[in-house]
Amino acid sequence: MRLPNAWVVTGVAAALGSAVGGGIATLEAATRPWRAGDFAVAGRRPSGPAPQADVPETQFAFGTVGVGAKGSHEFVIRNIGSAPLKLTKGASSCTCTVGDFEESEGGSKDAKVVQPGGSTRLNVEWRGKGDGGPFRQQASVLTNDPSRPQIAFVVEGTVVPTYKAVPMSITLPKLSASSSQQATVTVFTFGKEKPTIEALSATDEKTAQFYSLASTDLTPAELTAAAGATGGFLITADIRPGLPIGTLRQTIRVVFRMPEEVIAEIPVEGSVSGDLALAGKAWDSSREVLLLGTVSSRTGAETSLFVTAKGPHREDVKLVVREIAPDGVKVVVGEGKPVGSGNVIRIPLTITIPPGSAPANHLCSEQAPAGKIVLDTGHPESPTLTIPVCLAIVP
Repeated sequence: MRLPNAWVVTGVAAALGSAVGGGIATLEAATRPWRAGDFAVAGRRPSGPAPQADVPETQFAFGTVGVGAKGSHEFVIRNIGSAPLKLTKGASSCTCTVGDFEESEGGSKDAKVVQPGGSTRLNVEWRGKGDGGPFRQQASVLTNDPSRPQIAFVVEGTVVPTYKAVPMSITLPKLSASSSQQATVTVFTFGKEKPTIEALSATDEKTAQFYSLASTDLTPAELTAAAGATGGFLITADIRPGLPIGTLRQTIRVVFRMPEEVIAEIPVEGSVSGDLALAGKAWDSSREVLLLGTVSSRTGAETSLFVTAKGPHREDVKLVVREIAPDGVKVVVGEGKPVGSGNVIRIPLTITIPPGSAPANHLCSEQAPAGKIVLDTGHPESPTLTIPVCLAIVP
C-alpha cells in the first residue's frame, strides 16, 4: 500500500487546525458579553509620567422615562496618574447627548484637562423616543490615557408612554366656511402625577384666530377608558366661520407637566368649502391642488382655472391677486359671467409660466412644499381664497 505524501499530510493538518481555531475564536466572540467602559489596551504602561483614567461608574440604569421626557445623570472621571488627563467628546447615540464638561473648572463644550489627583463630572442627557419599550444608549469620551483611550458611558432603562391622544388627529373632511364646528380630543396621561396644563395653542398663526381652545380635567370614571391612565384632560376646539376655502392644516399644541414637561401635538386636517369653488383641467379635486407638474423654462406652459361663486353674495365676488409663489407663475383674472339661470357666476383665471422663468421646486412634497396663489375675493364670509400649486420649473 502506498503511503500518503508527507507534504500533503502536513497541509491537511494545518488546514484543519486553522479551521478549528477559527471556529473557537468565532464562538468566543459571539458568546463573550460586551462590557460598558471596557476599552483598555493591553500592554505595559509607559515608564515616565502618564495620565490614568479612573471611572467608578460607566453604566446607569434610570428605571423609566416617559416618551418625549428628558433624563440626565452625572458620571465622574478621576485622574489617578502622574500627568494631565485630556478628555474629548467622542461619538454618542442619536438620542443620547454628552453635556458640557464643567466650564467652571477650565473645561469647554468639547474638551477638558484633568490634573493629576483631580476629577471632573460629565453630564449625560437623554430623551425618551418612540412608542415605548427597552432603552439602551451610550456616549463615549476619548482620553490620552495610553491604556484607556476611550471610555463608553451607558444609560439604560424603559421608555413608557407619557400620554395617549384619542383620536390622534382631528379630521374635518367637509367644513363649511360659513358655519362653526366643534371637535374634541381626549388626552390620557401615564405619569406619577396628574398633568398640569401650561399652554394650549394653535401653531399656524395664519388661521389661529378661527380656533377657540379649552381644556377640562377627566373624571375618575372617564380615566377608566384607558388602562393604566393616571390622569388626563379633554381638549375642545371650537372653529369659527371664516376659514379660507381649500385645504385645512393646523396643529393644536398642548404643553403640560407631570412633573416633567411634555409637549403633545394634535394635527387638524380637512378641507373648507363654501360659496366659492374651483374647477379646471389641472385642478385635482381629490387633493385640492392645482397640479401643473414639471414645466420646462424653455417652453413655458399655460392652463385655465375657474372660480365659481354661488349664494347671496355671488355678485360681490371680485377676485384680486394678492400673492403668488413661485414668482415665475403669472395669473390673469378674467371677467365673471353668469352660468345657466344666473345662480352661479364663473370667473376664469389664466395661469401662465412664461418661457425663461427661474427654476423652482414646489412639487407638494415634504422637501418641496406647495406653491400658492392667494386671491382676495370680496366675499364677506370667505374673503381669501388660497390655491395650492404643485409645480416644478426646470431649465
